[in-house]
Amino acid sequence: MKLLVTGGAGFIGSAVIRHIIANTSDSVVNVDKLTYAGNLESLATVSADPRYTFEQVDICNRTELDRVFHEHQPDAVMHLAAESHVDRSIDGPATFIETNIVGTYTLLEAARQYWNNLKGESREAFRFHHISTDEVYGDLEGPEELFTEETSYAPSSPYSASKASSDHLVRAWQRTYGLPVLVTNCSNNYGPYHFPEKLIPLMILNALDGKPLPVYGKGNQVRDWLYVEDHARALYKVVTEGVVGETYNIGGHNEKQNIDVVRTICMLLQDLAPSDTRYQDLITYVADRPGHDLRYAIDASKIQRELGWAPEETFETGIRKTVQWYLDNLEWCRRVQDGSYQRERLGVNQ
Repeated sequence: MKLLVTGGAGFIGSAVIRHIIANTSDSVVNVDKLTYAGNLESLATVSADPRYTFEQVDICNRTELDRVFHEHQPDAVMHLAAESHVDRSIDGPATFIETNIVGTYTLLEAARQYWNNLKGESREAFRFHHISTDEVYGDLEGPEELFTEETSYAPSSPYSASKASSDHLVRAWQRTYGLPVLVTNCSNNYGPYHFPEKLIPLMILNALDGKPLPVYGKGNQVRDWLYVEDHARALYKVVTEGVVGETYNIGGHNEKQNIDVVRTICMLLQDLAPSDTRYQDLITYVADRPGHDLRYAIDASKIQRELGWAPEETFETGIRKTVQWYLDNLEWCRRVQDGSYQRERLGVNQ
């Protein structure tokens, strides 16, 4: 099978591609615009594989998308390309509207035209898998509540509203045009190659540099943490075995308050990278961000029951692996932090 993966140079997309190349005989076409969050160094282990192809294309560029579909003739699309940082969406929502809504619409139309021209088994087997987030549901009130596939949408930030919009577009393209779609909504991912502006890598790298560890409000926001390689396995299972038209929620069964996540990181660093300064003393509470959801938690029983997927990592095993990976790959981190990964890329492309 040939899979067209959008956003394949991002955190989750690169994990999906590494999983496919390492564990299957399928081939991958990686379509990525290479914004600040796209890093081809995250794909160094697979970039020379003949089953991997990279296309630097903006999903808002219909002409280029049509070319990619025509040249590569994919059997399925896994759509991960998105702007995904909540704080950035608050500071500048326009980019999120453009990529997450207009980009998804443009990709849907390119995929629909391509699918309409397929014949026989190829047309029957084609899939459009849209990867989304649990943030489209807003937040939960009671401590026992969980997001299910039937939970109503109530997005709180420009980011989650743009992702909710893209989910609605994908489902509408199935209802109106018959496009064979699948939708997944996942909880917070963590693991190797995570962009350093996100909570877990930011805490690790700030702690190692002796910088403050900024925690919003009281740090009592609850998230369900999903190890990115578990997520990659789930996504591949959905695109290959999922039922057309269905939604699957993917969660790690690991609910943690943000402050507890940060404290766990500090304890692991004290063990793995001892310092005279107690890392926990660097924790600094800062003003909460606007519209900050208090609690997310996923009911992932449907994907376990129907497709046989369950996370392999607990938070304890996954976070230890994650901290150790960052300690072992500080050069990758520094190249992202100082921007050299982008400067070299731009020099080559220009």
